[in-house]
Amino acid sequence: MSAIILFLAVLAVIAGWWLSQQRLMAKPWLEEGAVGDFPGGDAMTWPAAKVGLGVFLAVASALFVLFISAYSMRMSVVDWRPLPVPRLLWVNTGVLVVSSVALQWSYVAARRQDTESVMIGLLAGGASAVIFLAGQLLAWQRLGAAGYFVASNPANAFFYLLTAVHGLHLTGGLVALGRTSAKVWRGAEIAEMRLSVELCAIYWHFMLLVWLVLLGLLTGWTDDFVDICRRLLS
Repeated sequence: MSAIILFLAVLAVIAGWWLSQQRLMAKPWLEEGAVGDFPGGDAMTWPAAKVGLGVFLAVASALFVLFISAYSMRMSVVDWRPLPVPRLLWVNTGVLVVSSVALQWSYVAARRQDTESVMIGLLAGGASAVIFLAGQLLAWQRLGAAGYFVASNPANAFFYLLTAVHGLHLTGGLVALGRTSAKVWRGAEIAEMRLSVELCAIYWHFMLLVWLVLLGLLTGWTDDFVDICRRLLS
């Protein structure tokens, strides 16, 4: 339950910040000048694309919350035997952080109209994500070699389930990232691709957040963090 509260709290903060950047209080009908002279007025497809991503992330968040809830309830049963978390997961986490940072750097470069840096950031982010997924599969292989199979224990099944669902979401993001990278590689105008790069960066930050929560849940430090916060506030 502590992991769910922490996850929802972080999502609420991020959602509030994101919405504050969307000019929700702006009155474009009162703006003077050409349509393209003020932010957000040049194309309605931009906010529509962001809203679409926001809806998808909301659905994905609900899915992960359900899995986390099931995990929290199931771990209180007597037959639950936690499996040792491979140290490789910490290395994979660092790789995913690099991937997220690379895409943020690519988005910043897109705002500067720096095509070369955009391409480097996209390739670095995609390559890091692929390495992360390969690392997750290697972690599975090591656990299997040590005798921790899916059907051996509910804790094992949840570990494979949570990491698999996260990996599938990241794989789907790689498809969108690949399409964006291909367009930039073929010489598309950076001004036209800036939204796509931004959406990829937002999605990667979300996947990083989800993974950090899952890692905290699997290692047990999420509950420790919540307990520390309670002691500080009490």
